Amino acid sequence: MDPAGPAARDIAQLWWWMLGYGSIVWLVVIALWCYALLRSSRQRDEASSRRTAARWIWGGGVLLPFVSIALLLAFGMPAGRAPVDAGVPPLHIEVTGYRWGWEVRYPAAGRQLAGELVLPVGRAVAVDVSTRDVIHGFWVPRLGVKVDAIPGRTHRVHLRADRAGVFHAPCAEFCGPGHAHMSLRVQALPAEEFERWLHAKGPTAAPASTPARAPAASTAPVARSRRTRLPATRPTCTPNSSASGATPPAGARSPSSPRQ
Repeated sequence: MDPAGPAARDIAQLWWWMLGYGSIVWLVVIALWCYALLRSSRQRDEASSRRTAARWIWGGGVLLPFVSIALLLAFGMPAGRAPVDAGVPPLHIEVTGYRWGWEVRYPAAGRQLAGELVLPVGRAVAVDVSTRDVIHGFWVPRLGVKVDAIPGRTHRVHLRADRAGVFHAPCAEFCGPGHAHMSLRVQALPAEEFERWLHAKGPTAAPASTPARAPAASTAPVARSRRTRLPATRPTCTPNSSASGATPPAGARSPSSPRQ
């Protein structure tokens, strides 16, 4: 995973801390298991056995889970905070899912895109996610945001991109036959380039760094050429047709045949 925003970076750091702590706990458990297998057996009185059992219950069953959950919350809660820019209001964007695509609107600028989300680098963005039909999943892995689009509800997520680039955002909830091909193209542009694109003329102009798309094929019907039919001609019999090797029609007499 290559984080491209503060939320994704915090989630990646949290994952590494969890992996390290889990590895330590696993090594301790394996060491205790080996000790229990290799230790020499000896007789203990009932009181000593109860004290040992109580230590394992309170230490391994109460103290260890409590410390683990407390550490997880201490590192995990800051990872879920919304990015805030001092003195700069977040950019408001509306994203609506449908089978099987995404519609993106910029209410303040009156722009609308299909299948593409354009963000400014270094600025907080508030995205309102909704759906027209079934449940969809808005997920941008490299920016660390994921929320379900549920019919009848609007969920808001906050994100910010720290670097320019193009990120893949697949739908995270199975929504029918076209689910595998339902993806959103997220492009982060430098702040100045984004402002030029946002206030450019035309409601659906593409960003400057976006390659131009090929024009759609024309759907107008192609005019068919009419064929000119020539009148059918019948073969005629000439006097020298026998000399040329042609067979005279039935019932016709040759000029050289005698009359009867």
